[in-house]
Amino acid sequence: MPPAARRGRAASTGCGSQNGRSASADAVTVSGIHHLKFPVKDVERSRAFYASVFGGRRIERADHRDASGTAYAYILDMPGWGTLLDLRLSPDHAAGAARLDPLTLNIADRTALAAWITHLDALDVPHSGEIVTALAFMLVVEDPDGRRIRLYTQEKHGPELAGAKDHPWMRL
Repeated sequence: MPPAARRGRAASTGCGSQNGRSASADAVTVSGIHHLKFPVKDVERSRAFYASVFGGRRIERADHRDASGTAYAYILDMPGWGTLLDLRLSPDHAAGAARLDPLTLNIADRTALAAWITHLDALDVPHSGEIVTALAFMLVVEDPDGRRIRLYTQEKHGPELAGAKDHPWMRL
């Protein structure tokens, strides 16, 4: 079967391979994440949120507009994220993403976490406050569509601290 005819078909496990890897597996690579795409109910409101909370900068030349000139997506450069963020108008999908936590960002330690809490409180942004997890410390931020972004410390703790098992901000 030619490659074009195979597109879209599920790959079979181990077909013509040893240990489940194809002979060409070492030849294919990924060099990183190009962008994340979040469905939103209101592109301007979401742009303002990600700009004020995370420092996102709109790349105006990358705006997506319909035939009438109305923007239906903004692309943001997100400092520290290592990728771009596509905020795409899709109210139904945005509603379905409420309370999901699709992204966890690294922060250094509890001092950084405290600074984030101060920043979010100044902006009146809903958040969890500090949560002790099984291994480290976390803060959860809710965006205008109810999507939850986690900020997770690289600072770890030992067994002397029991991680939260049923914190309301950790439930889907």
